[in-house]
Amino acid sequence: MTPKQALEALKTAKTNKVKLAITDIDGVLRGKVVSIEKFQSIAEGGFGFCDVVFGWDCGDMAYDNINYTGWHTGYPDAQALVDLKTLRFIPWDGETPFFLADFIGTDGKGLPVCPRSLLKNVIDTAHKEGFSPFFSQEFEWFNFIEDAKSLHENGFRKPQPLTPGMFGYSILRSSQNADFFHDLFDLMKDFKVPLEGLHTETGPGVYEAAITYSDALEAADRAVLFKTGVKEIGHRHGVIPTFMAKFSENLPGCSGHVHQSLWDGDQKNNLFYDGKSKTKVSKLMESYIAGQLYCLPYILPMFAPTINSYKRLVVGAWAPTTLTWAIDNRTTALRVLPGSSKSTRLETRVVGSDSNPYLAMAGCLAAGLYGIRKGLKLSTPMTLGNGYADTKNGVLPGNLMEASEKMSQSDLAKELFGEAFVDHFTQTRFWEWRQFSKVVTDWELKRYFEII
Repeated sequence: MTPKQALEALKTAKTNKVKLAITDIDGVLRGKVVSIEKFQSIAEGGFGFCDVVFGWDCGDMAYDNINYTGWHTGYPDAQALVDLKTLRFIPWDGETPFFLADFIGTDGKGLPVCPRSLLKNVIDTAHKEGFSPFFSQEFEWFNFIEDAKSLHENGFRKPQPLTPGMFGYSILRSSQNADFFHDLFDLMKDFKVPLEGLHTETGPGVYEAAITYSDALEAADRAVLFKTGVKEIGHRHGVIPTFMAKFSENLPGCSGHVHQSLWDGDQKNNLFYDGKSKTKVSKLMESYIAGQLYCLPYILPMFAPTINSYKRLVVGAWAPTTLTWAIDNRTTALRVLPGSSKSTRLETRVVGSDSNPYLAMAGCLAAGLYGIRKGLKLSTPMTLGNGYADTKNGVLPGNLMEASEKMSQSDLAKELFGEAFVDHFTQTRFWEWRQFSKVVTDWELKRYFEII
């Protein structure tokens, strides 16, 4: 949809208001509702939006360690531009028109700390190098029969799963919650976030959805809107979904795997496919894989951004711990899926469901392009069998602090994403670690209260 078409379509709106939103550093949608008249006045020239959305964490606590904004700047408005091509009508909210927006700096370019702008910059690089990136993300998440009030009153302890038991790929369980299940599939399609598939996963009340692939920016938009849409639809069914990477130490974690392929500038040929190769994998794809393996230790917080992320990245829990790749192997960091000229792709399995899709996709694409640009050879042998035991090429950082320190000191990360972004993002991760480190947990009470 072109901007002109979007403005024409807006004339058919059934309401007199519009929803606008941006995505903060944690991948949380922050926005507001404005009148149609107000929107028409800002549609092309932009609007001011308080820059505190990049100055506080996911719990609205103000960072004390960042340069971009804070008490030292007075939290002024930043300029935001509506991306008119993102128009959607929210089917579960009275067909209210919805737009995404990007932040820009005083130089008119994308704001360095804006996740969507960061991804757009990486995509621009891909286009300049002759590639059209196509991506999609899939999510696993838990669903609970709760509401916000009951969760807070109970201290988030022992929420009731939507269904009991470990019923992966269960036709029975999906039919027992048919209204919610089908609403997710059908309303998402109406919201222009089409799903390729939706099924139960192993674990009580766990679903998995694969979003239909598209160009990389649209793919990230769909992923962000999917997570928010699931929560809004769930609310209408008395369900609270969570995209935490690891809800329980005794249950599998939740992934946000990113699928990706590079096509030529005309979008006619999948450059990851080589019909003459024994594996059907092209040399270009091998360099892309080599780039991700090389960069992963230095950009891991873009895939695993929270304290909880690293509870998922443990041995034997369906999430990778080693710098490995293989063809169709779910124990490795990178799973290569060779097939036809249309379907050959890479699945980056490190990414968790708690990731910010813009940052996760920017990380995947930038690292892969780095491998191509540098002509990296895929020297790391393909893993045969158990990827958890294949540590010869190294292991992933084990917690958020370790991963953030590695990224903050990395010249490679700054080359890929710019020093301003790396400094801001890693400082927000250091802040997250500090907030966690000062909390007395249930584990500590049970471990030390009586004995020590």
